Amino acid sequence: MKRTVSIRDIMDKKGKERIVMITSYDATTARIVDAADVDIILIGDSAGMVMAGGDSTLGVTMDHMVYHTQCVTRTRPGALVISDMPFMSYQASVPDAVRNAGRFLQEAGAQGVKIEGGKRVIEQVKAIIRADIPVMGHLGLTPQSVHAFGGYKVQARGEQAALLLKENALALQDAGIFALVLECVPAPVAKEVTEALDIPTIGIGAGPHCDGQVLVIQDMLGMDKTFKPKFVKQYAHLYDIIRDAVQAYAAEVRDGTFPAREHCFKD
Repeated sequence: MKRTVSIRDIMDKKGKERIVMITSYDATTARIVDAADVDIILIGDSAGMVMAGGDSTLGVTMDHMVYHTQCVTRTRPGALVISDMPFMSYQASVPDAVRNAGRFLQEAGAQGVKIEGGKRVIEQVKAIIRADIPVMGHLGLTPQSVHAFGGYKVQARGEQAALLLKENALALQDAGIFALVLECVPAPVAKEVTEALDIPTIGIGAGPHCDGQVLVIQDMLGMDKTFKPKFVKQYAHLYDIIRDAVQAYAAEVRDGTFPAREHCFKD
């Protein structure tokens, strides 16, 4: 019987077992990553970039995210399914935040949501949790704030910035989040925050001391020749494999060798 991962399972891994999180945005990929025994499938708003071709996550809407989440949850994965709350789905008001978070559970079948930001969104986080919707936090480089940051840059450099990150992490923990993503922060800072928290941290570009790691699946599979951040390790080079397969198909169509007899129906 396939195991199912719960929020409590993730929290109980703190200090005992590293957490594996990876993104997925469609049913085919969800089946594959779930067969690989990951702990968490994240339907990230990174879908706006890797699936839709945008240059940021800012154009992603709730309807986009609900659709991609539904694609994943229809496969009934054993992994915990968490969905990103997209830009402007929670920033404007607490009622908006609760209503939109609820859509992910009610319409899309997710088990929790991820929200970017610290103290500035703490009331939204608290209200969502009061509605019995689990929340994963996200600090450091929060892509929805890319213009405020002046680009995709490493965050929490310097003593004051590191202290602010830690204060925000503790505030989110006090608000009731079950885990915290740390993105693009110096490894020593991530280590200090991880040690200060009772909940698990999940790093992306935050060094080896977090309680888990997350990567965008297209990045770690080497599907884009033009994009390879420093923190990404490519475990495959699918761009070349897929291109070569399509070229072989095209060549066989053009020279008439596909379809062959074995690909045809008989009378």
